[in-house]
Amino acid sequence: MSQRAQRVTVPDGEFDLPLWLPSAPTGPGLVLIQEIYGLDGYLKSVASELASLGYVVAVPDLFWRDVPNWSSGHDERGLAASMDVVSRFDQKLGLSDVLASLQHLRGLPEVEGGAGVFGFCLGGSLAFEAAAKSDPDVAVSFYGSSVPDEIGLLPKVTCPVQFHFGGQDPHIPRPRIQLVVNAVAGHPGAEIHIQEQAGHAFHNHVAPMFHNAEAAAVAWRLTTGFLARTLPTPA
Repeated sequence: MSQRAQRVTVPDGEFDLPLWLPSAPTGPGLVLIQEIYGLDGYLKSVASELASLGYVVAVPDLFWRDVPNWSSGHDERGLAASMDVVSRFDQKLGLSDVLASLQHLRGLPEVEGGAGVFGFCLGGSLAFEAAAKSDPDVAVSFYGSSVPDEIGLLPKVTCPVQFHFGGQDPHIPRPRIQLVVNAVAGHPGAEIHIQEQAGHAFHNHVAPMFHNAEAAAVAWRLTTGFLARTLPTPA
């Protein structure tokens, strides 16, 4: 596995798109979309783990227009600072950056076998929106807070899509998650998994206030199994 720096040009500028490359010469691509904490140690660890499974992973710098290469701590102070940054974030422009990253990723010589989107929290919302408004080959959305509001877009999603939520998430109450459950039941290629004992951001292992190790392990097994079925890496 190795890393490489890339930049992507969009109509109003350029942003960083660091890559994590698998040990194999080629593999499917994944655009990994950040939480509000930016490209921190947690997200880097996820990118590295996905690359170890055989994926070419690209992580767009979503906050480049305001605070390039943003990264914060995972305590109360870091959360407050990240909330301030995200309050100025234009989600429409963020989505356009995700889609530009997907297009860039598909054009790389190392990428073969398709390319998908995968996001946590803010990134989970953007991953679902990208699936509804563009053509990734697969989408994984972890606890995207806007997903219940936008679930009416699910019929527009033509790729396999997997949703994850925590049943005790104070930011996405259980009745709102049920809206996603109901929609998924009637949509082929969609699945949802709820870790009933977990809250928000339960997969984030560097955020003690959120992390739930048992829920994270279960969700990760489900995620890697889903990716193996829908976006398989070379044998």
